Amino acid sequence: MKKWLYLILPVVMTGVFLMFFFKHEKETVARETARGQEMAQKAAADKAVKDAAEAKAKESARIAQLDRDRENAEREAARKAQQDAVDKEIKDKTDASLAEIARDTKRAKELELEIARLITDRERITREAFDLAKQVELAMVAKRNAELEEQRLTEMIARRATESSMTKLPPPPAPPAAKS
Repeated sequence: MKKWLYLILPVVMTGVFLMFFFKHEKETVARETARGQEMAQKAAADKAVKDAAEAKAKESARIAQLDRDRENAEREAARKAQQDAVDKEIKDKTDASLAEIARDTKRAKELELEIARLITDRERITREAFDLAKQVELAMVAKRNAELEEQRLTEMIARRATESSMTKLPPPPAPPAAKS
């Protein structure tokens, strides 16, 4: 009999299980259906809330984008105005610098011409001073030559005079005889 217990007991338990299972299956299906409907209603409500929130967020985002665009436009206009002011200041400084450069270039050319004229004058004066010094030296050489020529002529005349008999003194007279 014990062997039959191994077969009867599981069959009885399976019967009890099937009885409870079929009894609760209808409730479970009803509960699942109700729960599905609740979930669908809740999902529809969530979707409606979500759609409303999305619409509100889109509107807020659109307004925020318009505000950002307006602020960006204002910033861009202010930046452009500031850049234009800086560009104008740079252009004015550049024009002033170019005018100053032109004025200084003209002055530099005038000074270069003045330097060239002064160099020419200096060279002319140096040449004149050199020519005058040369003339002085030539005059001094001519004077020295004339003096040497005069000395040579004087010496020649003096030598001829000393050699000539006319310039020799006659012998002195004999002393008078002594009176005794």
